[in-house]
Amino acid sequence: MLGALACVAPAPAQDFQKDVAPFLQKYCYDCHDAEQEKGHLNLEAFKDDSRFFRDQRVWREVLNQVTAGEMPPAKKKVRPSAAEIEGLQSSIQKLLVAATAKEKTDPGEVTIRRLNRLEFNNTIRDLCFLEENFSIDFPADDTGYGFDNIGDVLSFSPVHLERFLDVGERIAAKAMPSKPAELDGTGLAMIEMLPKGRRDSQQRYFDPAPNLTGMMAAPRAGAYVISVNLRSTGSAGDPPPKVGFLVDGREVGTYQFTSVRKSEVAEVKVSLEAGQHEFTLKWLNPPAKISGSNRTLSGLRLRLFGPADTRTEFQRRLALAVGKTTGDDRAKIAANWFVSRAFRRAATPVEIARYVRTFRAAEQASGSWEIGTQAMMAVVLASPKFIFRAEQEEKSTARDAHPIGEFALASRLSYFLWGSLPDDELFQLAFANKLTANLEAQTRRLLKDPRSQYLTQGFGLQWLQLRQLSVVSPDPALFPAFSEPVRAAMVKETELFFAEVVREDRNVLDLLDADFTYVDRSLAEFYGLQGIDFPRQGEGVSPFVRVTLPKGDRGGILTHASILTATSNPTRTSPVKRGKWILEQILGTPPPHAPPSVPDLEAQQLKGSLRERMEQHRRDPACASCHTRMDAIGFAFEKFDAVGQLRTTDEGKPIDTSGKLPNGKTFAGALDMKALLKADEEKFVRNLSTKLLTYGLGRGLDYYDAPAIDKITASTRQAGNRFSAVVMGVVMSDPFRLRRGTSQVEKVSELPTKK
Repeated sequence: MLGALACVAPAPAQDFQKDVAPFLQKYCYDCHDAEQEKGHLNLEAFKDDSRFFRDQRVWREVLNQVTAGEMPPAKKKVRPSAAEIEGLQSSIQKLLVAATAKEKTDPGEVTIRRLNRLEFNNTIRDLCFLEENFSIDFPADDTGYGFDNIGDVLSFSPVHLERFLDVGERIAAKAMPSKPAELDGTGLAMIEMLPKGRRDSQQRYFDPAPNLTGMMAAPRAGAYVISVNLRSTGSAGDPPPKVGFLVDGREVGTYQFTSVRKSEVAEVKVSLEAGQHEFTLKWLNPPAKISGSNRTLSGLRLRLFGPADTRTEFQRRLALAVGKTTGDDRAKIAANWFVSRAFRRAATPVEIARYVRTFRAAEQASGSWEIGTQAMMAVVLASPKFIFRAEQEEKSTARDAHPIGEFALASRLSYFLWGSLPDDELFQLAFANKLTANLEAQTRRLLKDPRSQYLTQGFGLQWLQLRQLSVVSPDPALFPAFSEPVRAAMVKETELFFAEVVREDRNVLDLLDADFTYVDRSLAEFYGLQGIDFPRQGEGVSPFVRVTLPKGDRGGILTHASILTATSNPTRTSPVKRGKWILEQILGTPPPHAPPSVPDLEAQQLKGSLRERMEQHRRDPACASCHTRMDAIGFAFEKFDAVGQLRTTDEGKPIDTSGKLPNGKTFAGALDMKALLKADEEKFVRNLSTKLLTYGLGRGLDYYDAPAIDKITASTRQAGNRFSAVVMGVVMSDPFRLRRGTSQVEKVSELPTKK
């Protein structure tokens, strides 16, 4: 297959006229010559292999069509034998290998890219330590080649400029406030604490147990105060209550009431790490029998105040960087620390001097170094050097392809896997000129970091085109089970499923078929899944659980309700849309555009079931060339209705999900079709490699990128098709690591680039 080109050993020279032209003469020239030129393709124009590298898209598509059985058309009585097809494939592969060997490595152009909205938020999160959707008012990002991080389409308008100026000031004020913040506090209603027991309205008693337990979260590590207002009752001779405070089962302090029949505030100081903790309030000297006693202890709310250090994370880190310096020295350190991280490279002396002037002017005018820092930050965040990812050329005189700079490589890697700026470790390696030598190890480190789940949102959901699910409107009369909560659950199912493939480094073929998925209560009911043990809901508890699917057609993204609904019409399924989606997004072999003269299915006077109407539609030769394979794939999933629920009939007739592909392979339904797609492993892996490289580079691919795709595909298959192998292939590829030299000018393909 084509993905194995990178591993083909040197072979005897091939001759185009002797090894390829005879096949074209026998089977192709009838339709694809200078006179007819069907599909805008004139194969007769190719006389030798002199342009084989530039024209390789043509030859790869010729092989795809021939090996899939789509060309020559089924109506042709004389068709190539298996031996002839194998001979053509071998000859073209060897010609491509020979043509590639003659060419210099061309890593393609570098496009300056604006941060898209998601990248902007992630960058602010890691630069200023603020979690917020700061880009909510930005204009929507345009998409190209299926993604919203493509440099050529990320425009910059006056509205963008206005929004960046405004948001920069807001971010600076939040990250570096000029006044101390009030102590934060959170609380837990005692009636929600366990075990359940006696209550009076919102007042909860230590009855029947002398202890109450509940969960609260510490936003960050630091010193906290646990506080509770308790009410005590009893007789004059009774001992005053004494309570103990426990965190995660460990006693952290006690409080002794001064008397009985009194309300008092009990408090204790404690140091906590960030995250969820179990808090227990224990009555240490209760009566022998709590229930029925006139000695009682009760309260309304357990409170957690802190941390005592109310500075923002940005303030603490900047204070650590500047130490005890003041004046110009403090301004220089602050500017160097912030500007270098914001610009994703070491700040130059000229840049530091410029931002020091801004810092000092604001500081002297206000008398506050916090205001000085805010002014400096706001200007930096509005700079094109922050807003745009521009890679500095460090070897401007190199004639041929050469490695990009270390800081540029760090940014390419971090924005590819995290959608954010490089962290301190990447930055330090780049500064020491050691990142290239440690690129593989750093890639694996970034993949293991929780921030790599950005690949799900940034790449996965866009590749699967799930954003269009938000505009699909199934007919509520025909599909009453569909609702907005179900729509949201559909997307979340696919998101969690894809995230597991990334997180657990699973075989990418699991995307096509797997025996597990993620559902919440609404989606489980929608799918008809029973016997699922859902966890008790509470703060921080996901409503989704991982479930093993019963044996059947459902399994993998192709049978997720999200995909099935997004590829349907409002009133019925669309085998055409489903088949086209699989050809484009899964196999990377999109069908040609429909001729403008072909009418819609609904516009034709056709009778019978949907399948029968489409069979009538395909009788038109102009339709058959596109629909033969596309419709067959789509019909394999007809047991799923327009919102992805299983069914057995359509329009009162039994559903037929069987079919035959142009290459002669047959299937009985979705299960068989998924098996056929998995068997076509090379095509799926190659397409996934193409999509991921496009996303990682932020540009469309051209003919000179084909050798890189071949290598990524081959290395991924050799590594057991693990997701990390595709990522590693992209990162180690020439287009990702290199840039063009002075002798390499932009090459324009004669074939139109697909978007």
